Amino acid sequence: MPESLPLIYLARHGETVWSVSGQHTGRTDLPLTAQGERHARRLGERLAGVRPACVLTSPLERARRTCELAAFSPVASIDPDLVEWDDGAYEGKTPAEIRRERPGWEIFRDGCPGGESLAQVAARADRVVAHLRAIGANVLVFSSGHLLRVLAARWLGLDGALGRYFFLETAALSILGYQRDLTEPVI
Repeated sequence: MPESLPLIYLARHGETVWSVSGQHTGRTDLPLTAQGERHARRLGERLAGVRPACVLTSPLERARRTCELAAFSPVASIDPDLVEWDDGAYEGKTPAEIRRERPGWEIFRDGCPGGESLAQVAARADRVVAHLRAIGANVLVFSSGHLLRVLAARWLGLDGALGRYFFLETAALSILGYQRDLTEPVI
């Protein structure tokens, strides 16, 4: 990626007890585990040379704490559109538990009863993408896995459902950018 074009650094929050157990964690505001805090500090070490023009974070504690431990909270702004997918009735359940009730269920296709649809999450992701492009400089974003996966798909101009093909481990760092110019978004 050419150095003159902006980069968007996507940082997923560190580990929580529910990310370890595989439970869907939408709006439940869980703290990081001790391991999650260590990983967040290591993420900060990986980002030590990055000087973003802007730092944005989800309002949820797990993202804000990851941002803080990575040493970016003094310059961070909360963006409510970066909050994780609202899992509604599936909050706290594992995919296996959900599929016992609803065989073949897939969040990126089916959404969550009482929570958000893919279209609603994609609309938020589109607002974030528009904001990031308007900044026109390097930006660091702290959020959660499902939202970041939809955001990556929408960055590329793809249907948000294709976010299912992007995987982000806790405390993962991904970079969105451009290949040759602003008309060629890439991961």
